[in-house]
Amino acid sequence: MKVQATSRTAAGLPTGKLAVWWVIASEVPIFGGLLASYLMNRVANPGWSEGLEHLNLWIGAFNTLVLISSSLVVMLAHAAAARGDGQKAAARLRLTAAGGALFLCIKAYEWSVKIRAGHVPSAGGLWQYYFSATGLHAAHILVGITILLIVAAGAAKGKELQRVELIGLYWHFVDVVWVALFHLFYIVR
Repeated sequence: MKVQATSRTAAGLPTGKLAVWWVIASEVPIFGGLLASYLMNRVANPGWSEGLEHLNLWIGAFNTLVLISSSLVVMLAHAAAARGDGQKAAARLRLTAAGGALFLCIKAYEWSVKIRAGHVPSAGGLWQYYFSATGLHAAHILVGITILLIVAAGAAKGKELQRVELIGLYWHFVDVVWVALFHLFYIVR
């Protein structure tokens, strides 16, 4: 009998879930370190607050709504997978991926506006942090979209439905990171 890695358990958790939690735990110091460094530099450079006024709160808020909505859809995909409905789970995963793509399009638009206005990383520390943090987050969104579509392809065939929960955990992490970025760059001025 062949045993798949995703069906084994370690420490009382399926190994797939343990692996996702391990990835998330390894990402926390990366984002945490970047944001802690940003906060320390922001306190040391009160003039940065003026630069933050160039960020469009409504664009950031709309992007937050898009990402939070996509997290709701991935939860619905997990519920469908738990019921054994791979087709519905796959459709919802694709919708989540579309939400991620919309998020990236909005972010690309916002970056292009900033770049045309001369707010580029070489313009100073604030913009270095802004583009680094949001760029790193965008890279995680892109990875998430790719995995969502791979898992959706399997779910559509009724295979590996437990992976829907795993990509959902990752997607929620990406969502939480964005909420922190949104507050630090758009809300707290």
